[in-house]
Amino acid sequence: MGLIDDLKGKAQGLIHGNERAIKDGITKAGDFVDSKTGGKYAGHVDKVQEGASKLVDKNDGTPGVAPATEQTPPVNPVPPVDKAP
Repeated sequence: MGLIDDLKGKAQGLIHGNERAIKDGITKAGDFVDSKTGGKYAGHVDKVQEGASKLVDKNDGTPGVAPATEQTPPVNPVPPVDKAP
C-alpha cells in the first residue's frame, strides 16, 4: 500500500496549481471520445468527465501522505518462522 499512497501523493502535488489545465484536458478528452463514437456513449462520457472534474476540485494540493523517505517502515509483530530442520 506504500506505493499506492506515494503515487497518490505525487498525483496530488501535480494537480495543485494546474487545476484549470487538467479540467480543460478532461473536457477535450470527453469531446474526442464523443466525436469518435458519434455521441453513442455521451451520457457515460459526461459522468466520467463530471467525476474527474470533481476529483480535481476535491484536491486541496496537499499530499495525502508523507514522501517515502519520511515514512517509517511498518513494525512486524510476528517474527519470521525458522524453517531449518
